[in-house]
Amino acid sequence: MVAISRKIQLLIFFFILTGCTSLQPDADGKRINFTESGQASYYSDRHQNKKTASGDLYTHSQNTAAHKSLPFGSNVKVTNINNGKSIIVKINDRGPFVKGRIIDLSKSAFNSIANISNGLINVKIEVVH
Repeated sequence: MVAISRKIQLLIFFFILTGCTSLQPDADGKRINFTESGQASYYSDRHQNKKTASGDLYTHSQNTAAHKSLPFGSNVKVTNINNGKSIIVKINDRGPFVKGRIIDLSKSAFNSIANISNGLINVKIEVVH
């Protein structure tokens, strides 16, 4: 078996993690344009009033979301690919940690672009400035 250096392992992990993403500087060279496509889910009721990774309390009625790597406070436009509806949410938590899922939305944010009974929807996300 061939030993792989730690640097190569980290590079491979990075490329796997960012598989369906686009991360590029804007025309001014400072802003980062980020888009990603995949599935969105929403927080279950058991998370109501619990602390998020940023320290904020989760509330169903706020337009917030969890993402694995975007900075806390990032505003993200989430578009339901099936119906074209979109919502802007603020990243204040980490997750989802389920293969194929790219964002967990608050219940009200999810409900504004899809029916809660859908459970999962296909979305495109874009950081907005």
